[in-house]
Amino acid sequence: MKYHRIHPLVAGIILAGCSTPVFAQLGQNLSVDVRSLSMGNAVTADPPGVSAVHFNPAALTKLKGLQTDVQGLVANFDVKREFSAPGGYEVFGYSDDPLVCNDAPDNPSSLCTDFKGTVSGDVEYASLYIPILKKVVDLGEGWPVAAPTAGVSYNPPGSKITYATAIYAPMVAGFGAEDGNPGNYMGQQVAMERITYLSPSMAYQVNDELSLGASIGMSYQAIALKTDLRLPNELIGVLRMVDESVCAPFRENSNIITDIMLFGICNANEGMNPFSTFGKMDVALEQSLSPSYNLGVMWEPSDEFGLGLVYQSAAKMRLKGKFQIQNANAPRELINGLNSSPTGQILAAILGFPSNIPAVESGLLGMDLEYPAHFQAGIKYKILPDLQVNVDVGWTDYSAWDKFKFEFDRQISALKIAKLISNDVTDTSLSFPLGFQSSWNWGIGVEYSANDRLKLRAGYEPRTSAIPDGKRNTMVPINNAQMFGLGLGYRFDEDTDIDLSVAFLRSRDNIPAGSSSLGNADGVNNIIYNPYAGLNVATNTKVTILGLNYRTRW
Repeated sequence: MKYHRIHPLVAGIILAGCSTPVFAQLGQNLSVDVRSLSMGNAVTADPPGVSAVHFNPAALTKLKGLQTDVQGLVANFDVKREFSAPGGYEVFGYSDDPLVCNDAPDNPSSLCTDFKGTVSGDVEYASLYIPILKKVVDLGEGWPVAAPTAGVSYNPPGSKITYATAIYAPMVAGFGAEDGNPGNYMGQQVAMERITYLSPSMAYQVNDELSLGASIGMSYQAIALKTDLRLPNELIGVLRMVDESVCAPFRENSNIITDIMLFGICNANEGMNPFSTFGKMDVALEQSLSPSYNLGVMWEPSDEFGLGLVYQSAAKMRLKGKFQIQNANAPRELINGLNSSPTGQILAAILGFPSNIPAVESGLLGMDLEYPAHFQAGIKYKILPDLQVNVDVGWTDYSAWDKFKFEFDRQISALKIAKLISNDVTDTSLSFPLGFQSSWNWGIGVEYSANDRLKLRAGYEPRTSAIPDGKRNTMVPINNAQMFGLGLGYRFDEDTDIDLSVAFLRSRDNIPAGSSSLGNADGVNNIIYNPYAGLNVATNTKVTILGLNYRTRW
C-alpha cells in the first residue's frame, strides 16, 4: 500500500532529472555552429570563425583584426512514440488498460477483449523554458526551436594574442503534447537548455605551427517538466483485486467488525486501479551561472595537414527550483479509508503513513548536477589541392551521471515512507541510480573548393548512446543515432563570408516489453517508475536543422 503514496512525487522528480542526460545526449553540438553541422562536427583541427571559442579556442589565432559572427539555427523535432500490448499482456491478471484496449469502460471483464494494436503518442510541438516567466511555453504545432548566436574576436595588429567572446547554445531542446496524449506519462511538456551568454577567450600563437587557447564559459542551465503519472504495478493490481473482489460484499454492510478485519480499506469511495492516472507533476530547476572552461591546442606543420585537440571541462552545478504535484482521488481515498479504522490507524502508525494526502503538494528542491567533461581530437588533411577531409574522435564522460540526488528544504512525508524500502532515500533527499556509460564518438567531414569563392561541404557523425539498454525510455527517445550534414560557404569579398547548412539526425529504438527499468519493466520490482509496464515501446526521432551564418572582418 505504501507504493502508491511515494510513486507520484518520486517518479516526477526522477523524470525531471532523467530529462537532463537524455537531452544532453541528443542535443550535444547541434545548436552551436552552422559550418560544423555540415562537417559532421569534425572541426577540432579546423574550427569555424569565432565558434572556435567552443570547438577549439587555439584556432582563434587564425582570425586577424576585428571579426564578428552572427548566425541563426532553427531545429524541428519530429518525435514518434508507439505503444502496443504483446501476447499475454496483463498486470496482476488485469489487461483492460484503456491506453491499448478498446473495451468500453462499463465492460465487466477485467481482461481486454479488443486490443487497439499500435497506439501513437507522438510529440505535437516544440517547447521552451522561459527564465523570466519561469515556465514552459509551447511554440505551437509546426514551429521549430530557434537558437541565434553571435560572437566577436579581436587580434591587435602585429600581436600573437587573439581575444574573443561568443553567445551560443550548447543545447536547446523541448517538446509538448495536448492532454490525453498516450506519451504524456513520460512528459507532457519537457524542456532542457544550456545557454552560454559570455565566454571570454584568449589564444596565443607560439610560432607559425603551434597555437594554444583557452576560454571560460558562463552559462545558464534549466530543466523543466510537466507530466502525467500512472503506476501499472503488480502491487496496485493487488489493491484493485481487494477493492473489487474482497470489499464488494461489504460495501453495503460494513460495520466495526469488517472495519477492524479489513483495516478500513473498504471504506474508500474510489478503488485503486493500476491503469488510472495517479496525479500530475510540475518541476522546474535552474542555475543562472554555471562556469566551465575549454582548453585547446592547434598544430599545423604544413598547409596540407593540421591537428587539433580540445578539452571541455565539466560544469558542476547546484540546480534549484520548485515542484508541485496534484494527487488523484483514488490514493487519497485509500489513505482516508485506512485512517477511518482503528486497526488501520495502528497499521498506518507502525508504517509511518500520513494521516491524509492533500489534493496538491508543493515545495522547493535542489540537485547537484555535473555537465560532463568532453575531449575531442581531430585532423584535417588536403588529399587534393581543392579537397580537404576532416576526421574527429571524441569522448564524453557520461559516467558522471551514475546517480542523481535530489534534496528538499523540508521533511517530505512521502520520503519518510520511501526510506523504508530504499537505502537511497532519507527524510529530505532522494538518490536515483542511472548508470550511464561514457561513450566514444567519431565524425567525418569533407570540404571541396569549387573556386575561390564557393566551398561545398558534407559530413557524417554516428552517435553512440550513453544510455544503457535497461534504462531506455521515451522522455526524449534517443539511443544510437546518425547525423548527416550538407552545406556551402560563399565569400562575397575578402572580408565577408556566408555559410548555409542543413543537418538531419535520426534515431530509432525498440524497447521490448519488460526490458527497461525506466519505462516498461513489469513485475513487483518496478517500484521506481514504469508507466508503460508490460508494453512494447517503439520510438522514431528525427531532428532537422537549418542554419545561416554571416561573418565579416572590419
